[in-house]
Amino acid sequence: MAQQGILLDQDQFCCSVCLDLLKEPVAIPCGHSYCRSCIEGCWDQDDLKGVYSCPQCRQTFTPRPDLRKNNMLAEVVEKLKKTGLQAAPPDLCYAGPGDVACDFCTGTRKQKALMSCLVCLVSSCKTHLQPHYSVPALKKHKLVKASTQLQENICSRHDELLKIYCRTDQNCICYLCMVDDHKGHDTVSAAAERTEKQSQLGMSQQKLQQRIQEREKELKELQHAVESLKHSAQATVEDSDRIFTELIHSIERRRSEVKELIRDQEKAQVSQADGLLEQLEQEIAELRRRNADLEQLSHTEDHIHFLQSYQSLSSPSVSSDLPSIVIHPQYFGDVNKAVSDVREKLEDVLKGEWTKISTTVNSVDVLLPPEPKTKERFLQYRGGNRWHTHSRVGDRYAGTDWQRQGVSDSCPLILDPNTAQKSLSLSEGNRKGEEGTGREGRKKITRSSRRTWEGLRRELTTNWERPSQIRTTSRTELSTD
Repeated sequence: MAQQGILLDQDQFCCSVCLDLLKEPVAIPCGHSYCRSCIEGCWDQDDLKGVYSCPQCRQTFTPRPDLRKNNMLAEVVEKLKKTGLQAAPPDLCYAGPGDVACDFCTGTRKQKALMSCLVCLVSSCKTHLQPHYSVPALKKHKLVKASTQLQENICSRHDELLKIYCRTDQNCICYLCMVDDHKGHDTVSAAAERTEKQSQLGMSQQKLQQRIQEREKELKELQHAVESLKHSAQATVEDSDRIFTELIHSIERRRSEVKELIRDQEKAQVSQADGLLEQLEQEIAELRRRNADLEQLSHTEDHIHFLQSYQSLSSPSVSSDLPSIVIHPQYFGDVNKAVSDVREKLEDVLKGEWTKISTTVNSVDVLLPPEPKTKERFLQYRGGNRWHTHSRVGDRYAGTDWQRQGVSDSCPLILDPNTAQKSLSLSEGNRKGEEGTGREGRKKITRSSRRTWEGLRRELTTNWERPSQIRTTSRTELSTD
């Protein structure tokens, strides 16, 4: 263990130019240290340009910095030399699974590559990377962290380096492709396109963050709505139990049915909400994953890999429309009121009001469907029971183009006073019918006549498509059971 610590420290005190322990170590302004002779040899070749750079981080300096010996570092190096451990065993630098191997090393085991050259399209270990730090022509090459994606930078048709981006065809090309298949196209350098796409990437990330925040807000609202629904359902069940226990034995069966309706609706709504909760969590996780991929992509130094990966990562994901979330402190409040009213009535009255109770329970919603975007979808709400029994749905679409069009295209219903049901009191030019006040008028319309009214409602909805048709109703169609 002690020897491993010495080897680790010794590696930190090696010159990245000669790959040996530092000799007369000097530090340059960027903080890296080299042998005095090594760094002076590199900078002597840069005298003509007048710009000097660090062989490791490529930071440039003007004018040529003065070099001063680092006495403390020199003492540490001397102590390492006295240990007799001049270099670490070679097997410590061999490329393992997941590492990038040096393209110049020979034999069955290759050294681990440190850097990849985007011009030479090779990856090099410490030893074989030295020419890129010392040879003037190679010092101009672009070095990046060792990568296995260098072949993506080669044109499969011409075996040339991909340096150009065709905006017309949205792909990377070489200079031969530009003068051949892409002649006359809008082309720019890969670096220029990267710069533009980099700014677009930031906008994409902002949109993703906004969507994440919106979905997280909807997730919290839905969770709150579900909890409120459960509490309201539980409170309603308890009130229903209390009310129905005060009723006579003949309505015990109705009490059980009301409880079952509430539980079924609660189960159905909670089940639907649970599915949406899972969908929201999955979508948030996917958005976070894509955002992380975009963040990682924004830091890559490989322009070609960036451009080839950008299209798939930046394209907006398909997101299904989510229903609106209804938050109500007392979801089953109307049910409680309806049950309380029934408690004061006899069995024959309860039979007539049973439909009101069941439809009121069914009108409790945590989720509302998305706003209809077509005429057909609007008719589903206007023609269905929920349009009439759920005021929140009706209010949501009130005043919209579809609602106004439905009103303008509807057909008025005119009743014949000679054939209308006797219990009906007609008014407003026989266009409005109400139950009378006499004994005959107090008779409730049974399920049979309710089906007739439902047929009339469907007829009116159908006439929304055919406004020219007007239907009159005979006495037999509105007769009670």
